[in-house]
Amino acid sequence: MVPSDPVAGIERLIRPDLLAFGGYTASKAPERVAEKAKVALEDVIKLDGNENLYGCSPRVKKALAEYRYYNIYPDATQTELRRMLQGYAGVGAEYLVAGNGSDQLIDLVFRLFVGPGDEVINCIPTFDIFRFTTSLCNGRLVEVLRDGDYRVNVGAVKKAITKKTKLIVLANPNNPTGTPVPKADVLELVDTGVPLLADEAYVEFSGETVTQLVPEYQNLMVLRTFSKWGGLAGLRIGFGVFPIKIAEYLMRIKLPFTINAAAVVAVRETLADIDYMLSNVRAIVNERERVYSELQKLGWLQPFPSKANFIFCHVLNGKASKIQQELQDKGILIRYFDLPLLQNSLRIGIGKPEHNEAVLRALKEAGEK
Repeated sequence: MVPSDPVAGIERLIRPDLLAFGGYTASKAPERVAEKAKVALEDVIKLDGNENLYGCSPRVKKALAEYRYYNIYPDATQTELRRMLQGYAGVGAEYLVAGNGSDQLIDLVFRLFVGPGDEVINCIPTFDIFRFTTSLCNGRLVEVLRDGDYRVNVGAVKKAITKKTKLIVLANPNNPTGTPVPKADVLELVDTGVPLLADEAYVEFSGETVTQLVPEYQNLMVLRTFSKWGGLAGLRIGFGVFPIKIAEYLMRIKLPFTINAAAVVAVRETLADIDYMLSNVRAIVNERERVYSELQKLGWLQPFPSKANFIFCHVLNGKASKIQQELQDKGILIRYFDLPLLQNSLRIGIGKPEHNEAVLRALKEAGEK
């Protein structure tokens, strides 16, 4: 018998824990903003997703245009890709697993370690994908507060460990605050023996990594990405450095064709143009420091030091949501937060000098109202 309300009928078959699941809030599509703000798409300044506005290597565009085998499935074993990555990562190919962005690798690691009722220690506020993925795995999120400067409380994390703890997650540098976790703190947590996942999405902008230490530990895992420094966010390519045994299990449980052929080509050409790409990283870091100094001059914002490609600010006078909307109306996208521990705050991505100047002008105008 067909129910009178077919939707309600279907919902009775959906996992109960997902009926009220809130999902993840991503950055806005520039096409939508251009239409609403009545500006040309190419004039939208998109600084809400921490993308690299210098873009990818020119070699990538040329190689993608010339590639002849888009009709063939990519290599499910990632053999060539992992060989290419080992020089950049500084570890052997056997420690590497690539993913459709590092988000997919987070999902795989959680699937491997976290089941119903298992505990994941999360240092909040931080990257919301950790909460998202814990919920999807029916795990229990154990939240440990960072201090007033958003630094990790290592002692509190260690006290939170129980027999049910399956994973400690650290975004380093942290998103959305840009705060680094010192290497000594990471290793102190690794010494607990609990699997630790360090998401180093912004490490090229911070200069400190524990990637090369993974072979020394059986419980240290590090995620990296080409989205930020490599300008390949749209091609979704990340990689993880794992103890060999964990890497073997991840290769077993991943879907076969997680990395598309275009992404493999793009990685090859990016690594072949490494000096150009890292020069763009240095330009972003220099701009980050300049913009931070300029933001400090605005009496109504409190910027926090950052080791990423963005700057996090508390709004001391005014409403973050109103300021974000004012900038969006001008075709400038930044992120605002009004969540516990992130009340009335902005996250401002770092672009090219001309993008940053436009943001600073808009913020000065907003502060004068």
